[in-house]
Amino acid sequence: MDAALIALIVVAVLVIIVIAKSVTIVPQAQAKVVERLGRYSRTLSPGLSVLVPFVDRVRATIDLREQVVSFPPQPVITADNLQVGIDTVVYFQVTDPRLAVYGIANYITGMEQLTTTTLRNVVGGLNLEGALTGRDGINSQLRSVLDGTTGPWGLRVARVEIKAIDPPPSIQDSMEKQMRADRDKRAIILQAEGARQSAITTAEGEKAAAILSAEGKKQSAILEAEAERQSRILRAEGERAALYLQAQGQAKSIETVFQAIHDGKPDQGLLAYQYLQTLPQIAQGDANKMWIVPSEFSKALEGLANMGGAQEGKSWMDVEPSGDGAGARDGGLDTSSWFESQLPRAADQPEAKIELSSISDTAPAVPTPPPLAQVTQDVQDSGPAADPRNRVGSDDPDAPDGPPQLPPRS
Repeated sequence: MDAALIALIVVAVLVIIVIAKSVTIVPQAQAKVVERLGRYSRTLSPGLSVLVPFVDRVRATIDLREQVVSFPPQPVITADNLQVGIDTVVYFQVTDPRLAVYGIANYITGMEQLTTTTLRNVVGGLNLEGALTGRDGINSQLRSVLDGTTGPWGLRVARVEIKAIDPPPSIQDSMEKQMRADRDKRAIILQAEGARQSAITTAEGEKAAAILSAEGKKQSAILEAEAERQSRILRAEGERAALYLQAQGQAKSIETVFQAIHDGKPDQGLLAYQYLQTLPQIAQGDANKMWIVPSEFSKALEGLANMGGAQEGKSWMDVEPSGDGAGARDGGLDTSSWFESQLPRAADQPEAKIELSSISDTAPAVPTPPPLAQVTQDVQDSGPAADPRNRVGSDDPDAPDGPPQLPPRS
């Protein structure tokens, strides 16, 4: 019994081993290369697969996902004899597991060596500055070479990137100094350009300010000149109106005096009295050192005595009024129109407005006063002098024989 049990256990173990050897499971995104009696048989896809026990075996399991391999920095000499360290990163994917297993012993090592040699060939034709600034070109050349070379290995190179380019410390110091000098240069240039633009802007502003100031002074001078012109015009108008009013007043005064004289009917006695009143005024004066009494002065005193009633007993102050009732006019003097200048107001005149027009175009029409000779003639024709009794040589017995004869001045 014991031997049969042992044999049964052995058979069960063998069956389990055979089943384990004949069944395999392939995970997703992986592939297994199967050999039969040492020769490539097939490639198992993901899932459950059955193998022939002790005949088929799995040679290798290949990862079909895209892989990333980073290679350590490699020393590379540039065209200007500078040694720099460049480390790269390669993105690749296995497209044919059979070629990846049988095409190359180790595709990772082969890709690393291929990348190093290709990188040295590409960077060896560039100087340091070209290598630092031409990374995109280096990446493209590396990818094209690697993709073309690793095709028989069942690989597809997707991308090749250069992680870093490390020049020697002395070169880095020189590059930093050069970069600093370039930045200082650009800063100085920008500062000079800013100062230039500031000076130009300031000059433009001063120019505009000067132009505006000149325009303002010009307008101010024009307005001041125009104001002075209008002021002189208005002042001249005022003086003209004042002179015209003064002339009107003098004309009215003369007319009133003449009318009063004609209404009073003066005689020789009144003229002699006026002559006596004028003599002291003649004697007055700083330049008069000696005053000679005229020879006719006694005759004037005699006429004044006769006026006082020395001979006839009747004084000149007792003269009866004239028969025509002359004296003060009925109703008194009409002075309502004495101060009417017949001129428009100064504010209503065109000269009061600030306009650039000539005086002749805007001067208001002012009535021209009549000549003095015509006024005098009108007064003589209309006043009491027109009375025949007041004329010299008239037939009126009451009329005086003529104007009194004043004694000549010596």
